[in-house]
Amino acid sequence: MVSVGDSHDKALTESIIGLCQAEAIRARRPWKNIDEVEYATLEWVDWCSNKRLPEPIGNIPPAELERAYYEQL
Repeated sequence: MVSVGDSHDKALTESIIGLCQAEAIRARRPWKNIDEVEYATLEWVDWCSNKRLPEPIGNIPPAELERAYYEQL
């Protein structure tokens, strides 16, 4: 995913993993099995990509911004 020396990419990846752990994993325990953890992770990723409205990108979902970007190309 990252090459040697790509500290920025690694930092971003670690930040996203930390957010997922805090918002989806630790906040909703105890878990009965690994399937529940996997499903909660998928729900969080879907929310993060398709429903969250970050102010810095204009209060639109990241997936929508990405689609608009590629349509513009």
